[in-house]
Amino acid sequence: MDVLPNRSLPNPTARLRLRPWVSADRLPFGEMNADKRVMEYFPATLSSAESDALVDRICAHHEKHGFGLWAVELRATSTFIGFTGLAIPQWDAPFAPCVEVGWRLAAQYWGQGYATEAARAALAFGFDELALEEIVSFTAAVNDRSQRVMQRLGMGYCKKEDFDHPALAGSHPLARHVLYRLSRETWEKRRR
Repeated sequence: MDVLPNRSLPNPTARLRLRPWVSADRLPFGEMNADKRVMEYFPATLSSAESDALVDRICAHHEKHGFGLWAVELRATSTFIGFTGLAIPQWDAPFAPCVEVGWRLAAQYWGQGYATEAARAALAFGFDELALEEIVSFTAAVNDRSQRVMQRLGMGYCKKEDFDHPALAGSHPLARHVLYRLSRETWEKRRR
């Protein structure tokens, strides 16, 4: 198996494994990134070359920081279903420095709690292994689906910190973004 570089891994969940990326993930990831449903709250779908470049950036983040966005697979079948994990935004975020929890799953795996389950494992890794004091998440203000995941994770909406994403023109329908935060203290209280 051609394993792309990753250093540390979260614990598996009841149904999912967060694991290093392998070369075989590129094709299903590319198909996922070309799906208009999956990319509804992004400016555009990705070409195969753009999707591969994203995998390369994800792996470079792992190499640089020792953590990042992990490939997610079903434990029962070893089927690749998307990614989740922790990342340091590579743009000038108004709330930086920070670490973000993020996810993207193929549409056929939506509505089954996988995003929440995988993101919870990433949060546990961030707080328990990396000793982060806070983890954030953000999305387009119109992306209710991702905001519901953030809420299920126990993250708090920071209305006063809504912002326009710098990569999008202010008039773009996805420009306005919302920010959610979760402190280690809140995380530990909710786990008791």
